[in-house]
Order: sequence, then C-alpha cells, then structure tokens
Amino acid sequence: MKTIETRFGEIEFDPANVIHFPEGLVGLEQLKDFLVIPNEKEGPLFWIQSVDDPVFAFVVTDPTNFFLDYVVAPDQEERKKLQLKESDPCFTLTIVSVAENKKITLNLAGPILYSPSTNRALQVILEDGRYDTQTPLPEIKK
Repeated sequence: MKTIETRFGEIEFDPANVIHFPEGLVGLEQLKDFLVIPNEKEGPLFWIQSVDDPVFAFVVTDPTNFFLDYVVAPDQEERKKLQLKESDPCFTLTIVSVAENKKITLNLAGPILYSPSTNRALQVILEDGRYDTQTPLPEIKK
C-alpha cells in the first residue's frame, strides 16, 4: 500500500488499482497515473485523482448518462495502446467542468477511453466537429 496527500485528505491505495494513462491527459502529459475516488454524493459523477501530482483531480462521468447516443469506440491503434483483446470491454468517460455560474459542461470532444481489464486509459481528441469541449448538459423536459 502507498499513501498520498490530496485535497480529499490522506489516501492510502494499492498501486495495482492505479489507472495508467500511457500518454497522460491532453495538456498534462506528465500525469500518467490516477486513482478513482467515489463522489460523496450518490450519482453518476466520480473523481480521478492524480498520483503523480496530487494537486490535480478531475470530476468524470459516463456521458451516456446524459447523451444516450454518444458512442466512441477505440480504433486499432487505441486498442493497442490500451492493450485490449478483442473481447475486452472499453468504457467512455468525459471530464466534467463547473463554471463560476454553476453551469455544468462535459468535454465530449476529448473523451477518455478506459479498459478495466488492463487498467489503462487514453484521452482522445474527436476531430469530426460534432462535439464540443464544453457541451452543456441537456435540459430536462418537464
């Protein structure tokens, strides 16, 4: 077991449970290893906490909780980087941002592909222009 000091306090973790980003995050390539930290409130959001620099933690979610038709599948090169076998599942996560005005957005243009079987992840950039880095949550119809 190892320990790091974070904004959440001291966290003890098993290095075997670390999610490894071989390429880091976009703009933060030096951040390669993260822990999953559940959100205190029940719901679809959770944190990924950097092990490399404990100052960095990000709220993430499964975007299909809000956008049912959002589908991103890894290409062959990404599957290789994730060390995925043909039958291995791959999940898509997105980073959540909360602006000063409390507006919540998802980075649908830069999703994270995560392989639970290898504990590896990649942030990819979608270049088709359909999605934005600050996509607002859909309005709830009453």
